[in-house]
Amino acid sequence: MSDQLPDSGLKGTVSALWHSESVQAIESGVPLVGIFGGTFDPIHNGHLRVAEEIAETIGLRELRFVPAGIPRLRHAPAASLQHRAAIVGLAIRGNSRFVLDEREVRRHGVSYSVESLRELRREMGECVILCFIIGADAFMKLADWHSWRELFGLCHFIIVARPGYALASNRYALPQELEDECAQRWASSADSLKYTPSGLVFIAPTTLLDISATSIRAHIAAGKSVRYLMPDAAIDYIAANHLYSGGG
Repeated sequence: MSDQLPDSGLKGTVSALWHSESVQAIESGVPLVGIFGGTFDPIHNGHLRVAEEIAETIGLRELRFVPAGIPRLRHAPAASLQHRAAIVGLAIRGNSRFVLDEREVRRHGVSYSVESLRELRREMGECVILCFIIGADAFMKLADWHSWRELFGLCHFIIVARPGYALASNRYALPQELEDECAQRWASSADSLKYTPSGLVFIAPTTLLDISATSIRAHIAAGKSVRYLMPDAAIDYIAANHLYSGGG
């Protein structure tokens, strides 16, 4: 595929990948838009800190949080999509670069990331670079996703790896099929992402807080405080709507 580019020579091969208007857009500063999908059941400060650091490291114009509808490869979320989206909106309020994207709230049935990325590409046009933020554990299972190879033609992948996670230090920890697909896609710096519209994979250095949605739900179910684990507005919403109090 033409978007399988090593880090070297990226700038010189742009014209072979993108039409002339897009090349001009790159030279004048093409915008990068982050896409952060997930169940967010609920969103917490770990998500928010990662998002803030990636936005700063990569130079994102905006970062869209896309709460997932019905996930295909995991258990159904404990809270409804409407509640989860509302909590995300409250959690990101006040950060001008963060945007709540509710397209999967409006979509019926199982959620597929490829559908959202296709829609975003149509809406934003070719002169915007989409950067899909994904955890290392989820990226390891990418070959199980619907139309997974198509994703490389729609976006770059920004991998967030937990400290000590094998992928952070050993790219060969990937399943063979995925390792082969990514062989010529690794970007050694965030700057490389600016010179091709999609198809690169970058492991982002981030501060990963030891907070999980699972532990937050358990704390709430046990009547324990989750203050400082997530924004106060989100905590107040959860309490007002009696979410997670039944152990979910």
